[in-house]
Amino acid sequence: MLGTTQKTIFMHNNQSQKPTLAYWYVWTDQNGVSHQSRRQIEDFNQKGIAPDTAPQWMSKLKQSGATISYTVLPVGWIGEWHENPKPQWIVPLSGRWFVETMDGQRVEMGAGEISFGGDQGTKEDGQGHKGHLSGTVGDAPAVLMMVQFDEKPSMD
Repeated sequence: MLGTTQKTIFMHNNQSQKPTLAYWYVWTDQNGVSHQSRRQIEDFNQKGIAPDTAPQWMSKLKQSGATISYTVLPVGWIGEWHENPKPQWIVPLSGRWFVETMDGQRVEMGAGEISFGGDQGTKEDGQGHKGHLSGTVGDAPAVLMMVQFDEKPSMD
C-alpha cells in the first residue's frame, strides 16, 4: 500500500467542543498478523492543570510501569522486521519515519504524529515477516520519544 500521512490533531474551531487526538494503532489480529489503523483519543475534559490556571483540554492515561525513552534513528536506518518490545506510544519529535505492517500497509509519520506499538504476539509469515518493518524517511535523522509500558494500557 502507498504511504499515508494525516494530521495528528483535529481541533474543533469551537473552543467549547471537545478535541480529538488521532494516532496510528499497530496491533495483532487473531492469526498473528500485524495491522495499523487510525484511532482517536476522545476522553478530554476541560480543567486547569493547577488550581489557579485557566482551563485547558486534558486527557490522562493512568498506567503504572511506564518508561520514557528517546531515540535518534540515523539517516537510512532500517529496523528489520520485529515486534514492539513492549506496548508503547511513539511520538516523532523531528525528522520522518515509517512503519510497515505485515498486511502491507506503510505509514509515514513526522513530528507530532503519534503511533501506538501494540503488535506483540505476531506470527511469522511465509516471507519471514513478524511484527513490523520501520525506518527513517528523507535526509534527516528521526528523533522519537517512546513511552513504554510493562502492560498494555486499556485502549478500548
